[in-house]
Amino acid sequence: MDVRSHADHPGEMSRRPSTIRSGFTLVEVLISLAIFALAAVVLAVSYLNVLSGYQAVGKRQQSEEEWKLIRSVVLSESDRTKVEAGGQLQLPDNSNVQWKATIESTAVADLFAVTIQSQPEFATGNEARMQEQKLMLLRPSWSDPVERNQLRAASQEKLLKQRAQ
Repeated sequence: MDVRSHADHPGEMSRRPSTIRSGFTLVEVLISLAIFALAAVVLAVSYLNVLSGYQAVGKRQQSEEEWKLIRSVVLSESDRTKVEAGGQLQLPDNSNVQWKATIESTAVADLFAVTIQSQPEFATGNEARMQEQKLMLLRPSWSDPVERNQLRAASQEKLLKQRAQ
């Protein structure tokens, strides 16, 4: 209880019930709602970034698996003309990928630069673009014997010149 003196009546004391405040004001509630909404938006954006990161990693892993399959087909084929012709490969997710290879001889005997190009079948957008990888393969069975002998002779001459110096 609050006992105060009135300015009107200096000597008179009155008893008034004190008012106790409980709860929050409207401004406090609105500020807390704004802070909560901001935190919810930040968390939602963070969650979406995590999901898109997982999706990107999944696509990259799938692409790496596709390239492993294509490389295994190229590496296991001993006939150069079949590798150059390319082919179609069914992937584990039942989609197909078209691939072809370009084989170029190098200055080293029996060493070939193989460029593999692949394109998913029925792909749209970014997935439809042609992808390419380059490999260096040592394949004596792909060499022309005459060309191989010429490259070996040229390499022997280079070695002899280097030793002579």
